[in-house]
Amino acid sequence: MAEYISINHGSGGKLTHALINRVFVDSFGLKLPLTDSAILDCKGSSLAYTTDAYVVDPIFFPGGNIGNLAVCGTINDLSVSGAVPAFIAASFIIEEGFPLKDLTLVSESMAREALDAGVKIVTGDTKVVEKGKCDKLFITTSGIGFLRSGLEYLSEARLVKPSDKLIINGPLGNHSIAVLGARNNLSFTTPVTSDCASLNELIRTVMDSCPSVHFMRDLTRGGLAAVLNELTAMTGLGIVISESSVPVDDPVRGLCEMLGFDPLYLANEGKVLMVVGDDDSEKVLEILRAHHLGKQSAIIGEIAPEKNKTVIIQTSVGGKRILDMPSGQQLPRIC
Repeated sequence: MAEYISINHGSGGKLTHALINRVFVDSFGLKLPLTDSAILDCKGSSLAYTTDAYVVDPIFFPGGNIGNLAVCGTINDLSVSGAVPAFIAASFIIEEGFPLKDLTLVSESMAREALDAGVKIVTGDTKVVEKGKCDKLFITTSGIGFLRSGLEYLSEARLVKPSDKLIINGPLGNHSIAVLGARNNLSFTTPVTSDCASLNELIRTVMDSCPSVHFMRDLTRGGLAAVLNELTAMTGLGIVISESSVPVDDPVRGLCEMLGFDPLYLANEGKVLMVVGDDDSEKVLEILRAHHLGKQSAIIGEIAPEKNKTVIIQTSVGGKRILDMPSGQQLPRIC
């Protein structure tokens, strides 16, 4: 690993994992595997606790802004761990000269998102730095949720087994392309809007009806490819997915082909991967498609019996290739 930090260390891929393992795991005595939320035992009750920083550029983009993005991201990290999100803390680093009206818009969007999701923003901190010392506005959020009984296994994939089906709740890449368009003032023939959304209600609906969900993870930095490779590392099992089964909206697909991006590696902010027992996969798919955040849900593949820690993608032209962990960052500062 290089001796200096590069932009690619923030990709959510190989360099991010190498950085975390080299610097933070040993320093803090962290337990592997690392998950989106820490599961804490508190006097007989189990809590999920998570924290995340948001540095998206630009801070306003089609479908959202840095504020509701931060709230959604925290809610989703708790929800995929099997927790019911309850409380959020928010910390702001603001550049001198940042417009007060923009800060008000950001805070109001955070309040609306939290209210709609049934979560309370309860505390925070504010710092202002000299002009040029940060890029407009950075937000860090932390969240606490109450872990639903018996779901401690979810974030560590302990129950995942061969023949389990992989399900995602809709098309990939919209968030990254929406931010890219706003960043570069691109005019798309068909507008592309971020998928930024709180998934706690969607996930609760599935978990209330189907206990055979064996793993969940939201598809943020590094996209689907990163999460699938993390899953193989956790389980030791292989994964096979079908490229033609992965939903991607036509405008996003066209732009990816033109710009050389792979939608499987792009960040999303309203998408979740669920690993579900084979017998219940169609039931989960039906529940997801009945919800407005899961209308385009699809079964995209399954857990293979081979213990090879490899993700294989069956391409739309009939071949096969390895879907590796991202090694760099296609689009920096996307969340």
